[in-house]
Amino acid sequence: MKSDLSISVSGSLAACPSSALVAEPGRPWPVRLGKRLRGTFDRLIAGSSLVANAPVLDVRDFVWTALLRDQWQDILAEARTVALVAPSLATISPDHRAIAEIGKWRSYFLWGYGYRIDDNLTRCPRTRDVLASIPGLATAFFSILAPGTHIPPHRGVSKGLITCHLALIVPRAGDVRMRVQDRIVRWSEGETLVFDDTYDHEVWNDTDGTRVVLLIQFERPLRRPGKWIADLFLGAVRRSAFVQEARANIARWNAVVEQMDG
Repeated sequence: MKSDLSISVSGSLAACPSSALVAEPGRPWPVRLGKRLRGTFDRLIAGSSLVANAPVLDVRDFVWTALLRDQWQDILAEARTVALVAPSLATISPDHRAIAEIGKWRSYFLWGYGYRIDDNLTRCPRTRDVLASIPGLATAFFSILAPGTHIPPHRGVSKGLITCHLALIVPRAGDVRMRVQDRIVRWSEGETLVFDDTYDHEVWNDTDGTRVVLLIQFERPLRRPGKWIADLFLGAVRRSAFVQEARANIARWNAVVEQMDG
């Protein structure tokens, strides 16, 4: 069954001062240094890639995506059960506050840069089992875009990671699209889209409905020395405030949700 879904968040879960959700210019120095160095690292990693360096990649090069397509309705059912308690990305990640307007882009994290979010995985057992089959899994979350959302141009953390979207809910009355470099792509429910998010990209949900995808990031297949460089850089990212603050914020959010459920 393919259908649209209207999702809203109310009460104390949605209450968060907008003044606390502006982009923070004074991020810790490892975060700022990493952003300056990633272009150099990305060029070195690209030279060692075992798959294309194109903005949009062929899903046939990643055979495990077939399992996502086979199981998409089970994954959709679990996404529906947790969507109402998914926080705004801006409340989770300070480094996304420049592009993630409060209440517009919400994310329910299952994995984050190699860290399992066990509480959330327990609520989504079928999705958890499918994710376990993905080689080099780094991050996975349900990405939920409210009607009228525009995510402005931005780029990902490292070319050592590739992004896959499994489309779960795609509104039909209007246009939902993403630009990756100079290509415009659109989602189709139950299908996968694989792309390199280090290319400049932006997203529009010009509909009255909510768009939901399972967003996955996995390690790019690499030969040496690119593999060494990617592992070194991603290891530093995992230990940085970029990831550790987000982990702490997810834990706090889940504690609030559990308290409300109790």
